[in-house]
Amino acid sequence: MKKNSKLIGIDGSALLIIDVQEKLFPLMNRREEVLRNIVKLIRFCRKCEIPIIVTEQYPKGLGRTVREIMSELGDVKPIEKTSFSCFGSQEFKNTLRMLRVKTLIIVGIEAHVCVMQTALEAPRKIRVCVVADAVSSRAIGNIHLALQRMRDSGIIISSTEMAMYELLRDSKSRMFREVRELLKA
Repeated sequence: MKKNSKLIGIDGSALLIIDVQEKLFPLMNRREEVLRNIVKLIRFCRKCEIPIIVTEQYPKGLGRTVREIMSELGDVKPIEKTSFSCFGSQEFKNTLRMLRVKTLIIVGIEAHVCVMQTALEAPRKIRVCVVADAVSSRAIGNIHLALQRMRDSGIIISSTEMAMYELLRDSKSRMFREVRELLKA
């Protein structure tokens, strides 16, 4: 990646899946599309060796991460939290530091609460990309407002396909050949 490039790249990136939990997810708008895109991004990140971080908001009350996502994650253990922003969790901050994350690619729910607060609280040294077709809220209006507020604050707003091609950069790369089927799906 060029030093001053506005594009996101594989090196230093991590996928953050925020609070896609059993009791909350069924209430989400466009949930089938969001789930499909999150699963696609998980598969993509695993093939590209991009680290994946998962959080759960108060799992005692909201349940665990949905089965469809957990079955794709292998040995990734969710980070439990009570703060809406993931940056309220010391374990989360320690994980970012350990992984040396420079770009955080965010998906999950709810767009106007935990996703937005996490994106806005990220330190300046971390570039944030929110994948619009892989985030949701109960009300569609809250999704649009959250995406607009994040965009206005300098957060990169992307789509699943846009983010995958941007991370790959070149059709001649070995990674492109390995994930080609995911790009077609």
